[in-house]
Amino acid sequence: MLTKIKFAPGIDKQDTSVGAEGRWVDSDNVRFRYGLPEKVGGWQSLLTDTIVGVARKQHAFVDTDGNRYVAIGTDKFLLLYFEGQLFDITPLQTAITGATFTFNGTTTVTLTTSADHGIAVGDIIRLSSTTLPGGTTGVTTATFNDINFQVLSVPTSTTLTIQAATAGSASSGGSVTITPYEVVGPAAQSYGYGFGIGNYGVTITGVSQTTLNGALLADTAGTGGSGTAVTVVSTTGFDAAGTILVDNELITYTSKSSTQFLGITRGTNGTATAGTSNGQAHSDGSVTQNATNFTGFGSAVQASTVTLEPGLWSLSNFGEVLVATIANGKTFTWNAGITARLTTRASMLTSGFETRIDAATDSGNPTATRTTLISPTTRHLIHFGTEVTIGTPTTQDDMLIRFSVDEDINNYTPEATNTAGTQRLQDGTKIMGALVAKENILVWTDNALYTMKFIGAPFTFGLEQVGTNCGWIGKNAVVEIDGAAFWLSPKGFFLFDGTVKSIPCTVEDFVYDNFDTTKGQQVSAGLNNLFTEIVWSYPAQGSTFNDKYVVFNYAESGGVPGGVWYTGTEARTSWIDSNVYPNPFATKYDVNSDGTFPVIVGQDSLGQTTYFEHEVGTDQVNPNGTTTTVTSFIQSFDIDLEQRQRNAQGRASGPKISGELFLAMRRFVPDFKTLQGNAKVSLNVKRYPQQTETQTALSPFTITSSTDKKDTRARGRFVSVKIENDAVNESWRFGTLRLDLQPDGRR
Repeated sequence: MLTKIKFAPGIDKQDTSVGAEGRWVDSDNVRFRYGLPEKVGGWQSLLTDTIVGVARKQHAFVDTDGNRYVAIGTDKFLLLYFEGQLFDITPLQTAITGATFTFNGTTTVTLTTSADHGIAVGDIIRLSSTTLPGGTTGVTTATFNDINFQVLSVPTSTTLTIQAATAGSASSGGSVTITPYEVVGPAAQSYGYGFGIGNYGVTITGVSQTTLNGALLADTAGTGGSGTAVTVVSTTGFDAAGTILVDNELITYTSKSSTQFLGITRGTNGTATAGTSNGQAHSDGSVTQNATNFTGFGSAVQASTVTLEPGLWSLSNFGEVLVATIANGKTFTWNAGITARLTTRASMLTSGFETRIDAATDSGNPTATRTTLISPTTRHLIHFGTEVTIGTPTTQDDMLIRFSVDEDINNYTPEATNTAGTQRLQDGTKIMGALVAKENILVWTDNALYTMKFIGAPFTFGLEQVGTNCGWIGKNAVVEIDGAAFWLSPKGFFLFDGTVKSIPCTVEDFVYDNFDTTKGQQVSAGLNNLFTEIVWSYPAQGSTFNDKYVVFNYAESGGVPGGVWYTGTEARTSWIDSNVYPNPFATKYDVNSDGTFPVIVGQDSLGQTTYFEHEVGTDQVNPNGTTTTVTSFIQSFDIDLEQRQRNAQGRASGPKISGELFLAMRRFVPDFKTLQGNAKVSLNVKRYPQQTETQTALSPFTITSSTDKKDTRARGRFVSVKIENDAVNESWRFGTLRLDLQPDGRR
């Protein structure tokens, strides 16, 4: 006899697969619509190029002529998507003129400046105005003119190395202008001990670097196996005794010569210890830098609670002017209203791109701010977690708010006749982010939520704490829907619609048990209003970058306690909803491949971001035009046979018994609301709840639009059903499950 099995919408991972009766328990690339599960829509690349680095912020806007743009902020660049193309509008630092070349017959090129350059390993620089040394062969001025390079090493404060596309003959001299890109931040968030913990992006003079002259072995031996010394190109600029950092290993030394650090002790300060299974071997040429009493960028410090945040951006609009702020850095503008906009880079607010109400009183923008936004209606530029003294980044206060004069985003000098000012929050240690919600501004610290409203003179804005123990885990972990905010905290999911509420979640334990919360600033929240979904992408334990997602369908309740939730693995690093464009745009990062835009010569470990338009077709269309299958699946709870006990006459009576008898499954009848291509249905059985399930002998069953039934010949106390697809041009929406189940004894 056919038995109809009904399912509530959403995934339940809070219970066991047996206890989650009437629920689905696992999924990937599946959503719920009108109570029924279906495969998600496909996505296609918007570009033939891939973006260098990891993108973590998008902002779509329209200028007064109706032109549509998307600003994309990565850990290295600020880019513009316009009419199917990318434009590099990343701000540049002050140019360094008169640098000279040193060629050594390989592709490695040394650039020497007349003064400290303040450039670090991994930074991006742009070369121009090239004059080569006389007699140089193998390269031309075109090899370096208006070309971007990644810095390979910084041997000293006045030298750096790059990798050219071709080798130049040994020579020195010439001249070149070096223009560094503004430093955004690292690709990933780090926590605790670590390389780079400290003032990332802050130039600290006196940082010495060199390279190994010979391999450093993975034992107690020094370079060349001496056991007492590390041989380098030069020890100039290093302390007479101290600590060096070779890759990620700290090594102390008691004295030095011109080319050696002597009396060495390896693997100090909690770094990998030499002579053990985790001992460090370093190849010839490895970067070696001073780590003595140094806590700036590129050093290792002993601080178990220190967090190095990834490179992030705040993006908003002041009319046609894009306002872009590097997290814990400077604020820049780009004007869509100028003629040469696509060939003009973003620059400091004091550039004059935007309208300036009172240029005579302009005080200039802060140079160290956690995040910014433009206030609704009043159009103040508000800095959150900013400097006490404008222009002095060392005075940054993570809880201080500073706002400009209304309609003048350059003027922050409070006067009796204007609306500029400052306020400071109290609950928490740092402002995590802010969001415009209709006419209000919501401000989160790492512990609390505040509302910020315009109230007029003399205070301009009023602040009210509306929640505690509900802090924001990352600046991109929130979405706004019609004035309500939904966000991910270190402690769960929350909603603010006038009051702070905890959102019950049927997959909460699964998410937080697998979520690496020390990388909360990498979380990306996105709204897909086409399907009433809020999507949070996050890095799982053991993952450096986002590789999991969780969805809350805020409209698809279906009477389910905790609402409708589902999970998956196609994580994204940024997302914008359909608004300016008809479909959502999202970015996916691959650390193992190199991006193609902007062109960076000698790039190493920067990774690539693919830019996708979602809800298009059924598959993934790649930048090169190839198609990849978007696989999906959903799996049910463990179904058992529930019967009443029978009396001596064989009549049903007494309490129900569940899971006592084996099931004989003779057939099932498929019921798909829609089916494009094929789908596969598997039956998985087990005897007891704690056992590992096994697939029945005839599974999986291929289902087509003409399939009426499938004979199964399966047996077990518990059976679960899995629906999936694994080929291109396949899509499905499931209806009702009907199984032919018969009792089949206790053994």
